[in-house]
Order: sequence, then structure tokens, then C-alpha cells
Amino acid sequence: MLAIIVASWGGYRLFASPSCSDTVRLSVGAAREIAPVVQSTANQWLETKPTVNGKCVAVDVAAMEPADVAAAIAGQHKSILGGVGQASGKTRVPDVWIPDSSVWLQRLRASGGQDWVPADAQSVGRSPVVLAMPQPLAATLGWPNKKLTWADLLPKLTADAKMRTGIVDPARDASGTNGLLALAGAAGSAGGANGQATTVAALRALATGRSALREDLVAKFPRATDAASLTSSLGAAPLSEQAVINYNSGQPPVPLAALYIEPAPMPMDYPFAVMPGVSPGQSEAARALLVTLAGDAYRDRLAQAGLRAADGSAGNGFAATKGAPLTPSPAPELPDPQSVDKVLSTWSAVTLPGRMLAVIDVSGSMAEPVPTAGNATREQVTVESAKRGVALFDDSWALGIWTFSTLMDGPNDYKELVPIGLLANQRQQTLAALSGIQPNKNGSTGLYDTVLAGYKAVQTNWDPSRVNSLLIMTDGENDDPAGGLNLDQLIDELKKTMDPNRPIQVIMMGIGTSVGEPALKRITDTTGGGTFLVPDPSKIGDTFLKGIALRSSAK
Repeated sequence: MLAIIVASWGGYRLFASPSCSDTVRLSVGAAREIAPVVQSTANQWLETKPTVNGKCVAVDVAAMEPADVAAAIAGQHKSILGGVGQASGKTRVPDVWIPDSSVWLQRLRASGGQDWVPADAQSVGRSPVVLAMPQPLAATLGWPNKKLTWADLLPKLTADAKMRTGIVDPARDASGTNGLLALAGAAGSAGGANGQATTVAALRALATGRSALREDLVAKFPRATDAASLTSSLGAAPLSEQAVINYNSGQPPVPLAALYIEPAPMPMDYPFAVMPGVSPGQSEAARALLVTLAGDAYRDRLAQAGLRAADGSAGNGFAATKGAPLTPSPAPELPDPQSVDKVLSTWSAVTLPGRMLAVIDVSGSMAEPVPTAGNATREQVTVESAKRGVALFDDSWALGIWTFSTLMDGPNDYKELVPIGLLANQRQQTLAALSGIQPNKNGSTGLYDTVLAGYKAVQTNWDPSRVNSLLIMTDGENDDPAGGLNLDQLIDELKKTMDPNRPIQVIMMGIGTSVGEPALKRITDTTGGGTFLVPDPSKIGDTFLKGIALRSSAK
């Protein structure tokens, strides 16, 4: 059989010659960095005139974005993969899929698609996930001689104003996913009791320079070596080793360093996944093709593309970066689906533009001193936490501020200080309103009427592009001398008011030791959201961040 190579916009097509009257055709969708390697190897194989059960073989190798294929697979089953969205009508699911990471297969299976993709797929390449940094900045950290850990880098990445960090959207890019998993794991471990707050801070730091596409992210790295360029440009981002090698091959003014941080993130492992539903002949052809994706010649082709072999070794022509380990580190085990889902959900919650009404208790008990906070009052530590939260939110957030006690505004137990609006337009007004909050020394706690009113306020002008949420910060149980709703009545009214097409997360934050936890939990169990208790009010800042991270990305 004579193989004819025809280039197309989508990749590379390998066809059997017209002399073949009966042909097994196999479509292969591969991540773009490995697609040319698979194509050239398949081309060489086809030159041997392979047959399957007496039939000629034709192979179509196309470079395909893994996120697009994942969306198409989910779409076949009338589902949507979180953070990926709907598939383009032009994306077709191939017979063999070679994404850049097994995490894609895991995410699809965890989404309810146990039979959507194979349970196991053999790796046909590898590229470690590294922290890419401009070489002048990396040198200040001891590169290329010093071995660094994520714990070493965490303060630099999250607290150094001179270090601008970024990431490719981890919901759509596996190097972003795997890098985020490693960083979030280090943040959680290094933070101890403040692990969640440290994790949120790390995610927000990465989010400042995030990009939807890898090309857009690397374009943010500095183009000049002067201090102004280095500090105003992207300073660090998790990327694949291959992406760094590819970037440096263009001889940029400021080359990138690849920092091999320990513990090593899950590498890009390029699984060869034969999709369910292929014919027996296609399955046989796929197995034969897989056999060819091995050996020294294939390893050398991978090396020329900046990729390693599946075992981590490098072939001839591999442009190793400075500081690269002489022997490949063992690949860590694939993270469990729950860990992946949690970190991606937290990422979405922290980075997704929010629309929140924050309602702060100003009843008399909020004037009590907090010994662990230098005897500042509960009100003061609560307001200070809210101010730090406002500083955490970017200008795309919409935020409103209420206070509540009893009879705050005529017969109402609540009072609007700042209506829900973009922080871009009212940040200073919001901070000024928070600074003016004082406890009502003789006020009681009209909690239930306030919860219902706040829920309805968030529901008004509900925004489908944001996470809509209601945050209640209180130090007591419902206590309304004028009557008002009881708990059963509140739950009934909430059920009547709730709209499944307009979800609202309710975050109840109980401050001190006199909080009615069962009542708060009953409210959030009804609406969705969560209840957080802060027995020591001086720790409210950490709990505030936990509440923000809890918000669902469902809108």
C-alpha cells in the first residue's frame, strides 16, 4: 500500500492509496504538541503497508485541544464538564484520543461518564509540569543550583508584590490543573490552621495573571531585561517543560527558566485512549499504531518536539533546560477525583466574579471585647475582616453592605448602608460604610426577618454571570422582642421564594460561643451554602475566606 500524505488545517491526514478497495480508517485526535510526532511515526508505519484482517489501514491525525474534545465527549452524553462549557459544533470525537493528561479522562469519568472513556490508557509521552520564570528572576531564588519546594515558594508567590504570577485556566488546561493541584496542596499543608486562607490567597495570586490560552499567558512574560519590564510582566506560571522549551526555541530577549519544584506535580502524560464504540477493525488498528509509538526512533522524535518518553527519559536532540534533573523523578500517582474536583471548584469560587450582600450583626452583644484580639470588640474584628475581604475582591465584584439588629430602619430589623453594586464604582463608599459601623448597645438580634429580606434582595436583579450569595455575620440566636418570623416560618418562606434557575448561596457565619448552630445549619441546608462557626472571633478572617471559597460555581 502506498501512503499519501495530505496536510490539512486540522492536522495531518494519512490515506491509503486508491488501490485499496477495503480500508480500516482510524481518526486520532492528539494534543497539538505531540500531534506531529504521532503523525510522522504513523507515516513511517504506513510505509510498511500494514493490514488489519486483510484490510488496508488509513490514519487521520489531527491536532485537537483536549478541552474541546472533552466537551464534545460530555456533549455526546448530554452533559457539560464543569469549567469547560459546551462543545463546538465542529469538534468531532476521534477514534483514538491522546490528550495531554490523564486528568482529562479522570474528570470525564468522575462526571458520571464511567463508560465515556476507557478506565486505563497507556502513556505515549511525558512532560514535567514546572514553574516557568524569567531567568533573571529565577536566579534570585538560587536557580539553577538550588532545589526548591512549593513551601519555599509559597510566600514569594502569594505575598511578594513584585512577583506577578499567572496560570492558564486550570479548568481547560492540564498544565494549569496539575500546577494548581501542587500549589494548593502545598498551601493547605503549609498553612496549618490557616490552610484554607493560604490556599485562597495562592489561588487569587495566580488569578491575577490568568489566561484562557497558553499562547496568551506566555505572551505576558517580559520582553526586556530592565527592572521595569521584569516587575511589570508575568513573573511565574506553572507550565509544561515542553512549553518552556518551545518558548525558548524562539530565542526571546528574556529566556524562561524551568523550576522543578518538589513535590513534583502530576506531569503531562499523553494517554493513548481508544474510545468506546470503535469497530473491532479500528480497535485492532489502534493497538498496532500504539506499538509503533515506542522505541528509540519515536523517543528521538519526541525529543525534537521538546517532549520526553513515557518513562521520563529523553531522546537525542532534547533541549534540556538548566537545572533539569539528570534522572526523571517517578511520576506521582494520579490525584483522586475528589481532590481534582475540590481544587477546581475552589478555583471557580474564588476567581469567578461574585455578587454578594454582606449583612453584619450590630446587636448589643457585638460590643463585647475579644481578649485574643487585644480586647477589640466583636464588631471591630468583624468589620476588619470584612475590610480585608473587600481588599481581596477585584473590581469586577458586586457587593452590598447591610447591618442588622432590631428596629434599624423604622420597623425593619435591617438597614442598607451600600446597595449591591460594582466595587469598581463604590469601593471607597463600601470601605467608608464599614468603617462607620458601630454596635447598637440596646439592640437585639432580628436574624430571621433579616435573612429572608436579604435573600430577596439578592434575588432581585440576580446576575447569571456571577455567583450570587448572601453572607450573614452574627454572634447570637434570633431574638426579636417585636415578634417576627420563627424558624419554621422562615424556612417555609425561603422555600416559597427560592428559584432553582436563580440559585443563591447563603453563608452563615456564627461569631463567638452563643450562636445557635442548629438553626443556622437548617437555613443553609435549605438554601445551599454553608454554616461556619468562629468560637474565637479573632479568627474570623480565616473563616471569612473559607466561606468565600465555599461558593459554588453553579450560577
